[in-house]
Amino acid sequence: MSGHLKVTPTAIPDVLIVEPRVFGDARGFFFESFNQQAFRDATGLDLNFVQDNHSRSARGVLRGLHYQLPPHEQGKLVRVVRGSVFDVAVDIRRGSATFGRWVGVELSEENQRQVWIPPGFAHGFMVTSDSADFLYKTTAYYAPAHERCIVWNDARLSIEWPLTDAPSLSAKDASGTAFDRAEVFA
Repeated sequence: MSGHLKVTPTAIPDVLIVEPRVFGDARGFFFESFNQQAFRDATGLDLNFVQDNHSRSARGVLRGLHYQLPPHEQGKLVRVVRGSVFDVAVDIRRGSATFGRWVGVELSEENQRQVWIPPGFAHGFMVTSDSADFLYKTTAYYAPAHERCIVWNDARLSIEWPLTDAPSLSAKDASGTAFDRAEVFA
């Protein structure tokens, strides 16, 4: 525990689970959802977040696997403030020992976990509650010309999505690129 944050590496050590210290009683709760100094002290990362995004999605919506190519690569600090999702990061750094591997983490309003997904990872999530409000901070601005999408059900990646029915996908996500043909990080 460093300050008010507990940081736990996932099976891919660069992807971090960040858990804030929550102060709560019968009236409700309070926690710092982001504190630059506490984050730096706990992770060793000195990041400059430039954009905050908020999406709401219904049960079964699957978004991803999205990323942006250099020079507009994005790191993302993601969390859920309402509902729950299964959140996935895929290592697309060709020189990495974990290239082509994925990790999945449940994020919910109950567990109040956050996940740090560094540049060089594709990201996606699937809503597992009736709906979910998903918030994420990014280290680079949205750059549509540099955005790419790997198809969510790529056979090589074999992501174990918690599916009960076919997911609800955008046209862009349904027509994502196969991992083996995707533009990745050198």
